[in-house]
Amino acid sequence: MKRAWQLFTQVVTILVAIWFVLVTLKPEWVKSLGSGVGESGWGGITLTETGRAEPGLFGAANSPAPGSFSVAAKKASPAVVSISTRRKSDSAQSQMDPWFRFFGGDRDESPQVGLGSGVIVSPEGYVLTNNHVIEGADEIEVVLNDARRTSGKLIGADPDTDLAIIKINLAHLPVIVIGNSDTLQIGDQVLAIGNPFGVGQTVTSGIVSALGRNQLGINTFENFIQTDAAINPGNSGGALVDVYGNMVGINTAIVSRSGGSTGIGFAIPMSTAKQVLESILKDGQVKRGWIGIEPNELSPELAQTFGLKSDHGVIVTGVLQGGPAFGAGIRPGDQVVEVAGHSVGNVSELLALVAALKPGIPVPFKLQRKDTSLAVSVTPAQRPKTRRQNGIDHEFLER
Repeated sequence: MKRAWQLFTQVVTILVAIWFVLVTLKPEWVKSLGSGVGESGWGGITLTETGRAEPGLFGAANSPAPGSFSVAAKKASPAVVSISTRRKSDSAQSQMDPWFRFFGGDRDESPQVGLGSGVIVSPEGYVLTNNHVIEGADEIEVVLNDARRTSGKLIGADPDTDLAIIKINLAHLPVIVIGNSDTLQIGDQVLAIGNPFGVGQTVTSGIVSALGRNQLGINTFENFIQTDAAINPGNSGGALVDVYGNMVGINTAIVSRSGGSTGIGFAIPMSTAKQVLESILKDGQVKRGWIGIEPNELSPELAQTFGLKSDHGVIVTGVLQGGPAFGAGIRPGDQVVEVAGHSVGNVSELLALVAALKPGIPVPFKLQRKDTSLAVSVTPAQRPKTRRQNGIDHEFLER
């Protein structure tokens, strides 16, 4: 009797093991047997219409396919919003004047509408976007990924980096996770999330093509992440995220002749965006240092003209009379070698170093004037607001 019981238990164990293997590896065989277990199947595994097993007792059946970014997209997408703006026509007020209508004729008085994207960065409702998305807007509407709509209020903007902060008042807001853009490397995979052409939220993938792109003439202070992830009109202000769904940049611009993506897009790194965000929320503006000079790349021709031995670096070609640099003794023809102990290799580095200085606090500068090395102390002032003409930043000194 004891031997028979042992034999029975061994047979049952083997049958259960076979059933477990079939249910796990070949659920369609189990379903075809018509065992009457039902659609949910043994262990809670279900075949969908696409033939993919849904998670049940064993859980791993619905894990993302190799190479899929679905987890990162699901994590980041809810916090990316669509932004639409309305601006009254410039001629609307003038059309009220009969003399203007007589000489200028009737013009289109319909409001101008703009589309862009933004990212919710705090539970309090602060949304980070591009300044050019909301610039000049009379009305701002924000549409969440869950279809909720609300108006947005501009908190502050920084045209020099093309960033702006707006605020929305809604409960239970999804918030993006801020990543570390300083750890990005060329070749890293990234996702661009936004609302291109107003068709609705879209996720595109690519890699980091380059880092530290500058001298593009887009912003005053440039340190762009370049990516080949498709960025199209309407993506501006959206999130560039890593494969973990953490935001590493704000999508800003593309290089294109047609207006669509050509594989060259630019995003503002979060290291920059975070500084701007914190400054605007704390002080209502971004405070930057300014010394009143006109810097240029030092070419062999300029080096020969001003009698400098080095033919690379930054040369001062203009100094604002009465400005901080003028008061410290800096003159046209001086080569800027160091700012506060940091070496200067090009104009972009000089602008970034000067902008990072705190207004009112003296800082040591090292200069080269022909054959003489000079050390001067400069007390920077607060950077004046940038003047914009035709959508382009204009500032005579330190532009």
